[in-house]
Amino acid sequence: MDVDLPSSIQAKLKSDTGEEAGGTLDIPLTVTKDQLQLICNALLEEEDTPFLFFVKDVEIKNTLQEALDIKSLNSEEVVEIIYQQQAVFRVRPVTRCTSSIPGHAEAVISTSFSPSGRQLASGSGDTTVRFWDLPTQTPLHVCKGHTNWVLCISWSPDGLKLASACKTGRAMLWDPSTGNQIGKTMIGHKQWITALTWEPYHLNPECKKLASSSKDGDVRIWDTVTGLTVLSLCGHSKAVTSVKWASFDKSVKLWEAATGKFITTLRGHVQAVYMVAWSADSRLLLSSSADSTLKVWSMKTKKLELDLPGHADEVFAVDWAPNGEYVASGGKDKVLKL
Repeated sequence: MDVDLPSSIQAKLKSDTGEEAGGTLDIPLTVTKDQLQLICNALLEEEDTPFLFFVKDVEIKNTLQEALDIKSLNSEEVVEIIYQQQAVFRVRPVTRCTSSIPGHAEAVISTSFSPSGRQLASGSGDTTVRFWDLPTQTPLHVCKGHTNWVLCISWSPDGLKLASACKTGRAMLWDPSTGNQIGKTMIGHKQWITALTWEPYHLNPECKKLASSSKDGDVRIWDTVTGLTVLSLCGHSKAVTSVKWASFDKSVKLWEAATGKFITTLRGHVQAVYMVAWSADSRLLLSSSADSTLKVWSMKTKKLELDLPGHADEVFAVDWAPNGEYVASGGKDKVLKL
């Protein structure tokens, strides 16, 4: 005998951090995403704030009924509808390469957008670090000082310094406005440096501390003013390829930074993963690989969102523009792609 399905359910609207909006609501199964948007804005007293809605980890794209398995519900169950504020910007589909910027004499191994999004920095096998003006797509400075391949670079959160590291295991700081070196060269790693990352701005507005990972298995925390190691983390038995957990087993691993808890593994690349970069709102993750592709991963579903082909060879470096409109990549084909 067929069982009549309910026309509505008891539901609560909750944010992705657990805060409830109002109490228990009687919501029709035919309610649309746009109608949920109006309800949520009214309860939160926030006009025109865009939200995404999820029920049991499934995004509500049209109606609640389409996203929810009604037959599996208990008649007394109160369903949680999770709302998540969308980014201010939209990440548009990548349809073409907007420009190619020549200049380096060897492979481009690392790229990084400035926090303002107006400059791009790149490191290369030609031992130089270069600064580029993005609006005009012209060179600004060529920085010389490294004696081997520049493997990784990273802007300070305030945009006033750029850190770079090379195959000799040494790290340097540069002034983006002049192209001159800042302070002392940081020496300590026994093998080449694989990744650099700055302490977040809200923890240290002076942007003094820099972390580096290395082929020698260590992670070092540096005081960039003195050029000395503040802390050395020596728990790994092999190379630490990235503080964001890119790896040579063709996967990307996600970890909870506060607790060290393993979250999940992202699989899709068919060769080694070289670098990863977050979108500004941390909802998308970009990875580059020896398989010549870039991949965009959704942090909500933990699944592949988009494939970005285009390079003719291995892709060593990627970064996401602060406004989310561009990603930059560089690789063995000696070309920067936007």
